[in-house]
Amino acid sequence: MKIYIVIPAHNEAAYIGSTLESLINQTYSAQKIVIVDDQSNDATPDIVSEYIKQYPFFSLVSITSIEAHLPGSKVINAFNHGLQTLDDDYDIICKFDADLIFPSNYIETIVNHFRSSLEIGMVGGFCSIKKDEKWILENLTNKDHIRGALKAYRKACFKDIEGLKPAMGWDTADELLAQFHGWNIKTDQSLLVKHLKPTGATYNKASKYKQGEAFYRLRYGFLITLIASAKLASRKQDFSLFRDYISGYFKAVSEKQTFLISPAQGKFVRKLRWKKMIEKIF
Repeated sequence: MKIYIVIPAHNEAAYIGSTLESLINQTYSAQKIVIVDDQSNDATPDIVSEYIKQYPFFSLVSITSIEAHLPGSKVINAFNHGLQTLDDDYDIICKFDADLIFPSNYIETIVNHFRSSLEIGMVGGFCSIKKDEKWILENLTNKDHIRGALKAYRKACFKDIEGLKPAMGWDTADELLAQFHGWNIKTDQSLLVKHLKPTGATYNKASKYKQGEAFYRLRYGFLITLIASAKLASRKQDFSLFRDYISGYFKAVSEKQTFLISPAQGKFVRKLRWKKMIEKIF
């Protein structure tokens, strides 16, 4: 299977070398890896350029975005710029972050999962963070969700969901839309990827409302938003976030923000969310 990888990067000089080294040392190699430098003012593009001299499967794209550093839009717009530089001759397309260290069998293992069933549309492992000199699971999501930092898509699935939405909530919308189109999501807890920079560490203050806005744009409705907000705030051990999420939801309602999915897809999403919540209770 042919693997293409796109890595958005913004001021990742401290980490990107480790990320690229871990991809070079994979037991199953990617055919093309595009790094999209989005207006870095550190040595990120210089570091990538040095790798390109040694490894022809790397390439660098430089862009100048106008977005503030908010979750969602900036990173996906960068991803899409990188995607446009690639041909369509791939089996799996990956969106990886620039601050990760992948275990050497990561790509080989996700390829084996894709090969195991033609119904699997997305595969991913889990992020781990360093705490008290130990690497532990970055426990921010359910075990059936693939973090936005390390997404891998079968091409047919990627086409069905019409790519990635340049908005907060894109890494939930993709999985919901994949399931709407009949694809399965596969997570592998044996694949622990080292996440070198905490999630959201560089987001600006306006980002705190974006999660609630995303719940609205995913057509969750208020009750599911209430439950999801409480759960996420609890995982992050910061209950002030619950207020921010709910405020963001009502902000989106008042502004009549555009939805990320259609009414039919929204109906499917709400039914799926209730089904999973009931299964966990019983």
